[in-house]
Amino acid sequence: MSKISYYTAEGLKKLRDELNQLKDVERPKASQAIAEARDKGDLSENAEYDAAKEAQGMLEMQISKLEETLSGARLIDESQLDTSKALIHSTVSIKNQINGAIMKYKLVAQSEADLATGKISVDSPIGKGLLGKSVGDVAEIQVPSGIMKFDVVELTRD
Repeated sequence: MSKISYYTAEGLKKLRDELNQLKDVERPKASQAIAEARDKGDLSENAEYDAAKEAQGMLEMQISKLEETLSGARLIDESQLDTSKALIHSTVSIKNQINGAIMKYKLVAQSEADLATGKISVDSPIGKGLLGKSVGDVAEIQVPSGIMKFDVVELTRD
């Protein structure tokens, strides 16, 4: 059974678009590459054919993985969420109690995570540690070097 993940409408659309691109564009290209390589003669010594078959196998694995992710994907009705607590799709500003550094993260599903844009997975140690916290709470997060403490300073929903 696939794992349930929660997505915004934008994140779900991105997944579906990627799957459609792979199925409707990349899959026919892979089949065409195999057919062209097959037409070149002896398959036992045809490296181009072997490479095309391997590329097709990787493509099919990628399609299968995306289909599995989508089968467990759920769209969040954000109007039903408690805005006073850090939940998926909350933007949380936290302050490191040791060095005073302030960081801002948006909590998202694992496949939407992108640290460069400030999106972290709810499955990550920091994401798990922030879930359910409110402004003023202290999040104690287990990291490889020990336990870090963060003050939740702001909570918003976009």
